Amino acid sequence: MDQIVNVNEFQELAKQALPKMFYDFYSGGAEDQHTLKENVEAFRRIIFRPRVLVDVSKIDMSTKILGYPISAPIVIAPTGNHQLAHPEGETVTANAAAACNTIMIVSYMASCTIEEVASSCNAVRFLQLYVYKRRDVTAQMVKRAEKAGFKAIVLTVDVPRLGRREADIKNKMVSPQLRNFEGLFSTEVLPSEGSGVECNIPYLAMKFSAT
Repeated sequence: MDQIVNVNEFQELAKQALPKMFYDFYSGGAEDQHTLKENVEAFRRIIFRPRVLVDVSKIDMSTKILGYPISAPIVIAPTGNHQLAHPEGETVTANAAAACNTIMIVSYMASCTIEEVASSCNAVRFLQLYVYKRRDVTAQMVKRAEKAGFKAIVLTVDVPRLGRREADIKNKMVSPQLRNFEGLFSTEVLPSEGSGVECNIPYLAMKFSAT
């Protein structure tokens, strides 16, 4: 870790440390990964406008999101299954967010439950959700998040169906059970000729809704 000099080098460390199946799950995208590549290029096209002849003795990058102060305009986006990389899962990520004074957006696919993340630290937390055809499931998740002190809901609307993740198919990746949905329906993972991520029961039982 002491030899890391930029963010990109963390990816190489992850490749060395994680089983190939898990690394491919985290780093890969769907089909030919065109969108994944374009996302990287989109960030590269963003440039900072230089400001000259100004006082830089004190630099303050802090800002607010929905009224909540953070140390810089950077938050932790929702990503699932953190326990594939660390035994304590999203609770460790939440503690990192608290240490950096930023916001953690907890994925609906989190390895840890909403309540476990909430009790792990005092980080400002948002919860990421989809609109499911079973509205009672969505409503229960929102109520649990509110009770656990989450401050906002981050609604994802761009997944009418899951992408065909070819690396996961080749690796026969099986998604861990989604603990946040236990008791709402079966979280059994069925065998599949494709990616186990795709065949997880919640996707089949609930689907996503555009209405």
